[in-house]
Amino acid sequence: HVKLGGLGPDYEAIKEKKEKLKQQKEYAKKIKEHNMKNVTLVQKLPIKPQVVSSVSRQKALEYAKKIPRPKTFTARRLHEEVKEERVLPQTLNGDSLPEIPSLETLQNRHEKEKQVVAAFRTLHML
Repeated sequence: HVKLGGLGPDYEAIKEKKEKLKQQKEYAKKIKEHNMKNVTLVQKLPIKPQVVSSVSRQKALEYAKKIPRPKTFTARRLHEEVKEERVLPQTLNGDSLPEIPSLETLQNRHEKEKQVVAAFRTLHML
């Protein structure tokens, strides 16, 4: 029902809301008590899953032992095989390019050239 012309507070609506909240809280309280009683009836699971996990671990370890391991090669063998398998790069015309020198040969060449430069400097100073 609707009241017209009043500016004051609507006490009836406030009472209805208050009563509704009270009923909701009472219902929640009953449900909570009911659930608490049911929780005590539920039994805890035994420690059996831990045993199963250790058994599965043992199975996994046995399986891992049966898998053949990859063959290991020494570094020299691999380096020698790579040298043998190396194909010289080719240009678009089909001409083969010279082999790229290794780091050791470049370092040796650098040291020799440093000695030559040092000899020129000593001659230039005289």
